[in-house]
Amino acid sequence: MSRILILNGHQPYPFSKGALNATLVERARDALSALGHEVRVTRVAEGYDVEQEIDTHVWADTVILQFPVNWMGVPWPLKRYMDEVYTTGMDGRLATGDGRRADAPTANYGMGGALDGTTYMLSVTFNAPREAFDNPAEPFFAGGGVDDLLRPVHLTARFLAMAPLPTFAAFDVMKNPRIEADLARFDAHLTAVFATETGHAAA
Repeated sequence: MSRILILNGHQPYPFSKGALNATLVERARDALSALGHEVRVTRVAEGYDVEQEIDTHVWADTVILQFPVNWMGVPWPLKRYMDEVYTTGMDGRLATGDGRRADAPTANYGMGGALDGTTYMLSVTFNAPREAFDNPAEPFFAGGGVDDLLRPVHLTARFLAMAPLPTFAAFDVMKNPRIEADLARFDAHLTAVFATETGHAAA
């Protein structure tokens, strides 16, 4: 089976302690371990060793990023983690530069990633309702979906040459939570993506 790194990117606030994201992380760890996968977890807000995190990315077959969407992006500790870990890993361990060469300085930007064969999955929580997405009648996202909103995160992973697995999202978790239903959907998502895993995900 495969090796999986789970990043808990939640930043605790007085109004948002992070219980749901922590529950999703622990649920994923337990479910994936039960399926035979080897799992490591990093809780970003608690601190981390940059060199160890680079080594763990190299070790991993799949990276799961679990985080609440804050102001249309990742929480600031997760952004700092990316800045520190991924930038330090640009020495060839995570990427060999930005993909361009001196003899072709305008071609292949973003294609220097070193994590070929590694997959990643986004698992996110929203205050926004499900109906706000993929709906041209709702003005804010203008018909865009979850993965449209999270395109910068997808591009960051692509910069490292990681390939995407299907995204999971829980919606309206503060004003109209349906936690038990979300957990059931999450369990089904994990099973669908990882139950037949044999080294790299085949979703």
